[in-house]
Amino acid sequence: MASYKYDPLSAQDNSFLLMETSNLPMHVATTQIFAAGPLAKPGGGIDVAAISRFTESVLHQIPRYRQVLRFIPFENAPVWIDDDHFHIDYHIRHTALPRPGSETQLKRMASRIQAKPLDRHRPLWEMWVVEGLEGDRFAIISKIHHCMIDGSSGVDISQILQSPSPEAVIHAPPPYVPRPAPTSSELFTGSWGRRLGAPLRALRGLSQFRSETENLGEEIAVRAAAVRASISAQAHASSETPINGQLGPHRSFEWLRMQLDDIKAVRRGLGCTVNDVVLTILTGAFRDYMQHRGVPLHDIEFRAQTPVSVRSDEERGEMGNRVSGWLVELPLDEVDPKRQLERIHTTTQQLKESRLALGADLMIQAMGAMPTALFSLGVQAVSGSMNTIVTNVPGPQFPLYILGAELLELFPMVPLLPNVGLGVALMSYNGRVCWGFNSDPERVPDLDVFARMVGNAYRRVAEAADVKPLSPSS
Repeated sequence: MASYKYDPLSAQDNSFLLMETSNLPMHVATTQIFAAGPLAKPGGGIDVAAISRFTESVLHQIPRYRQVLRFIPFENAPVWIDDDHFHIDYHIRHTALPRPGSETQLKRMASRIQAKPLDRHRPLWEMWVVEGLEGDRFAIISKIHHCMIDGSSGVDISQILQSPSPEAVIHAPPPYVPRPAPTSSELFTGSWGRRLGAPLRALRGLSQFRSETENLGEEIAVRAAAVRASISAQAHASSETPINGQLGPHRSFEWLRMQLDDIKAVRRGLGCTVNDVVLTILTGAFRDYMQHRGVPLHDIEFRAQTPVSVRSDEERGEMGNRVSGWLVELPLDEVDPKRQLERIHTTTQQLKESRLALGADLMIQAMGAMPTALFSLGVQAVSGSMNTIVTNVPGPQFPLYILGAELLELFPMVPLLPNVGLGVALMSYNGRVCWGFNSDPERVPDLDVFARMVGNAYRRVAEAADVKPLSPSS
């Protein structure tokens, strides 16, 4: 019997491959800033060879980092196989800013690196080590294809590639022995075997579902209602704005820093969730920016897609995507932050009660059985009509290190979706909230202006909560 091994992609993971074009790369990215510490070399550079050795020493904990895509003949469905030509030097790149490099220069470099799609003939990740940053610092710009991770699994990976201890240790890695790849005919016959076995797996799944569900009829009704609510939300069109439309190949990247304790104080002062605070801040910022671009606000319907994790406790630590999403209307017609928050809170409560995230997740899973061409169209429909995407990921609240060099902050980048020219990502880390703004410069030629408007909106929301926060900084 053949000793090969391969893993089919889930329907949701495959959706990010189908959505990708040359102008629409589907990788998530972060720009991480480190204190040079013990990685500083006498001549002023960074010991990139040590970073490479350390990374290779932990890759056995992330098998997907040494796997490549193959496609089943005729079906064009993707699977993961071990890469028998893997070489760490392809994935860890070394570059530099002209010393002393500024953060503005780092943002421009990150924009260029993040704009280029990953090579599908290689494992779908890259790490760019950038030396020369002012203040005795360096950066790592990481790119990982969205078909491999969501926000939660990305945080898990970061705690493998970095350590909570400043002690610098590089352990000898286990030998890497790639498993033999299946032939095209083996992939094809294996796929049909899974298809023929689908009814039996469905019956087993139904039996398990029944055994784990106290009220079967009620749960089926809830899920059916969730799917109906999801279809209804996706059928509703959002307004046209300058940030929406066909996207080009270039990207701009900006960031902003805030204190997590300040955000939590605002949350307590207003009696809501952190996510409600974030959406209220963005409501004020997008309101200001639309006025700046001359957009009338009296009848605007501006919607943000906010990813929602549907990962169970048993799925913690697994690669891939277990995320659905809400479409949240941001009340740009409202000027008062408290009224903005009230309307957003009402909307998010209704979305929770309708279990809209479950409905979208069930639709993606059901469409996974479709032929690839139909599945691609279905994915676009499920994405719905939106103006922006906003993702908020909680990160570790303790310092991380790479070979003794402390991670000071990390700024996330969410990939843009079709016709969405501005995306916002937040990640909390060690007492800070790091905002990352990704845009198409054709749609948003002044991303720095929008970032400042986020800071201004933050101060207004904090004032409404009777909180005096530290000023955000870019």
